[in-house]
Amino acid sequence: MDNDLVWAIRMISGALRRASAEAAETLPGGARAYLVLVALAEAGDNPPTQLELAGQVGLDRTVMTYLLDGLEGQGLLSRRPNPRDRRARHVILSDEGHSQLQRMRTDVAAAEARLLAELSDEQRAQFRDLLTRVALTAQGTAKD
Repeated sequence: MDNDLVWAIRMISGALRRASAEAAETLPGGARAYLVLVALAEAGDNPPTQLELAGQVGLDRTVMTYLLDGLEGQGLLSRRPNPRDRRARHVILSDEGHSQLQRMRTDVAAAEARLLAELSDEQRAQFRDLLTRVALTAQGTAKD
């Protein structure tokens, strides 16, 4: 089975899911919250709408609303009306959200380092690049 892609991805996914869940255990939504905070941090000065954010992290709109309610209640983000469409809300990461994300990223990075210990630095970079390309393809396929 060590050459089966489904098995390999399942093993990697499970290990990273556990690590992200442990890092985000105090947040509503756990590992999902981690993904939301990462997406918001990467958005920078161009905050996504709730709907855009749901698409980026692969969550249902309704699930996203409940997750954002919990994260906003903890002061990790805020939602503001879109000036061009009052029905839409932009989601903005707060300073506390940045702090929480930094802590979680440190924990997840340690888990990733353990998981990728058998690879050289060059192999790690190549693995990340290839995996990201495949993930983007999968994300595009999921939208169809």
